[in-house]
Order: sequence, then C-alpha cells, then structure tokens
Amino acid sequence: MRTNPFLSCVIPAYNEAGNLPQFIPALAAKLDQLDLAGYEIIVIDDGSKDNTLDVLYSLVENYPLRVLELSRNFGKEAALSAGLDHVTGDIALLIDADFQHPIDEIPTMLNLWRNGYDMVYGIRSRNTESWLKRVFTHAYYKLMSFSTSVEIPENAGDFRLIDEKVVKAIQNLPEKNRYMKGLYAWVGFKSIGLQFSEQERQHGTSSFNFKSLFNLAISGLTGFSDLPLRVSTYLGALLAFMAMAYGFWIILKTLIEGSSVPGWATLVAGMTLLGGIQLLFIGILGEYIGRIYTEVKNRPKYIVAAEYSKAKNSSSTSDNKTS
Repeated sequence: MRTNPFLSCVIPAYNEAGNLPQFIPALAAKLDQLDLAGYEIIVIDDGSKDNTLDVLYSLVENYPLRVLELSRNFGKEAALSAGLDHVTGDIALLIDADFQHPIDEIPTMLNLWRNGYDMVYGIRSRNTESWLKRVFTHAYYKLMSFSTSVEIPENAGDFRLIDEKVVKAIQNLPEKNRYMKGLYAWVGFKSIGLQFSEQERQHGTSSFNFKSLFNLAISGLTGFSDLPLRVSTYLGALLAFMAMAYGFWIILKTLIEGSSVPGWATLVAGMTLLGGIQLLFIGILGEYIGRIYTEVKNRPKYIVAAEYSKAKNSSSTSDNKTS
C-alpha cells in the first residue's frame, strides 16, 4: 500500500478574490490532518480582473503556496495544464477555489489512491441543474461514447486526484487545443469514480456560460472524434444519390408526358436546402482545419508572467516549458 505521499494541489483561479481568503485556509487545515509527507498549493491566476493576485500575495507568507501569474486569460484548460506542468509532488489534486468541490472528500480520494488507483475522479450529481441542461449533457456524453474509442466518464469533471505517472503522461501530450476531460481518459491508467454533491458557490458567479460550455463541447468532439466529418461524407453521398434519382425521374417524366412548366418554389427550396447543407459542412471542415492551424503554429499553451512563493517572492517572465 502506498503511504506518505507529497501532495501538490492545483487550483485554477479566475476572479476568485472573494473565495480564496476562506478556501486556502480551509484546504490547508484539511491537508494538515492527513498522513502526508508534505504538500504544496499551486494557484494559477488566469488573468483575473479583480484583486485575486493581491489576495494571493497576502496568503503566500502563511501557507505553502505557489502562485503562477499567467500573462493573460488563457482559459481553464490552459490554467490546469500550467499547474500540472509545475507540480513536484507524488500525487496531484485538481480542485476549484469556489468551494463547489468538497474538500471533505479528499481523505477518501487519498485512501483510494493508497489502494492502488492511479486516478480518482469526482462524479458530480446534476440534481440542481435544469432538466434541459441534464438532457443535453446526457446526449453529449452518449454522442462522445458512440463516436470515439476513448471512454469519457459521464459527469466527471476536473475534481480529481492523480498519480505522478499520470501527471507525466499528460505533460507529454503536445496538443495546444486541450480538452482535459478527454486527455484524462485518453492516458488511461487504473481509475475509479467517486460520487459527490456539488456545493453552492460561496462568492461570485461562474465564468462558464452557455457559449463557453458549447465551445468546450465542440472542442471535445472535434478533438477526440472524426464523427462530424464522417456524417458529412455520408449525408453528402445520400443527397447526391437523391439528386441523381430526382434528375432521372424528371428526364423520364419529360420523355413520357412532355415538357411542363417548372415550379420556382421547388427550385428555390432545393437550392436553399443544398446551400445550407454545404455551408454546414464547410463549417465542420473549418473546425478541424482551425485545430490544425493552431497546432502547426506551435505557440505555447500559456505564458507564465511571474511566479510567487514564500521562498521566492517573484521570478522573471518565463514561457511554457512544454513543447
């Protein structure tokens, strides 16, 4: 059985000035109760527009805290990647700073890791969400399950405990368009889910709106499946067959009954339908080409403007270390 690990906590933060003064002490108090060789708390400031950084500076002297200040807002997926690239522990805990991920579940996650699991991921209950959101979420995961060989657990989020070898595997993944839930599943390893009830956010509002969630869903689908491209191919072939069959029917009817006055409504409706489908397919191709374009530019996933800790109050600007 594994014992006495050094734990690295990875906490992405965007406009969390209202939560961090209570969350960091609460998390540290819980970790102090555990059988650990030691721990560090890595907070990634993802270009916050409030006084999140000032709050973190005031906490550095009292806790084993490391602050990574990103040069701008790169998004949660990039912030998580930045945190994972800087962990030094035997295990890493990914947790949000808004109290929605229950810190009381950390001992259970640690025990599961000690029993041989390399990744323990939280599965949240969606009972507090609207029925419409639950339906769309369930349909999305069913689509992902159907379209890709990677099994992404339904309702599993970023709240998870992962072993050092899982961290290294994720660090070695080179892509810039990152759908972290998919990457956790893709690397594999022995994993287990842990049910939990998501708590109420203590302060502020979530930065994830419908647009953010939709873009994340598209990123996951195009990053782990070629189903949209295959659907485009199949539907295009079907429409081409139907068009040829209809053309053959018009020729046959003209030969038998003679020429008739064509209906403009049918013509316009057909052109509109085919034009809309063509634009849709061009958009799908554009999504994949856009991902290729982003990857070939080979820009870093994030840029660390400065790093702060008790031992080192500041550091020079540094780029992402990953390739």
